[in-house]
Amino acid sequence: MDETPKNIVILTGAGISAESGIDTFRDAGGLWEQHRVEDVATPEGFAANPDLVQRFYDARRAAVQTVEPNGAHEALARLDRAWKGELLIVTQNVDDLHERAGAKRVLHMHGELLSALCARCETRHRWSAPLFDRPPCHGCGEQALRPDVVWFGEMPYAMDRIYAALRAADLFASIGTSGAVYPAAGFVRDARELGARTIELNLERSEGSHWFDEARHGPAGQLVPHWVDELLAGADQA
Repeated sequence: MDETPKNIVILTGAGISAESGIDTFRDAGGLWEQHRVEDVATPEGFAANPDLVQRFYDARRAAVQTVEPNGAHEALARLDRAWKGELLIVTQNVDDLHERAGAKRVLHMHGELLSALCARCETRHRWSAPLFDRPPCHGCGEQALRPDVVWFGEMPYAMDRIYAALRAADLFASIGTSGAVYPAAGFVRDARELGARTIELNLERSEGSHWFDEARHGPAGQLVPHWVDELLAGADQA
């Protein structure tokens, strides 16, 4: 690092959780665990076949509770605890591995598997059980709960907060992301235009690698702890 940053925004994607055993988003054929993305990850798919979508997310919700954070999650949690400046971990992931590793400053822009959203009253509930059997909303009592995840065609959460953090950032880091899904894929350009230094930590070159000031490629479990060590060492010397 040329200068010790003060305020950091970190974007994380599927690649950081892959080493914990969570499948990355979809294969080259456009299938997501043998389902068409349009059938299980759009409002239209949910309207057409809610049973299929509820079963799909019930399975994912159960699966995420069987895995553990890896070294990359733990390193970012260590950074969160130690960093005296502003820090925001913006994750595209719907798992809770950042939180289970101990991170507090986390924003889930695509929602969370362990949360249910009531389509009637818009109340959110922490949720670890199935939704297929249509349990009632704890707020309004209606059987209108759906997965609290952002589907294609829906607006990601807390975009105002994310852009405010990018405006204040000295450093933007992207970890384990494809650089293909917007608006998150555009954050690096926003950060650069606002004067932040940018770094990519990814298994391989992403679609947006050329936008970063620096790119390091390899497993997140190896790259991220080393990078966090560098940041904290630089902060100690500043």
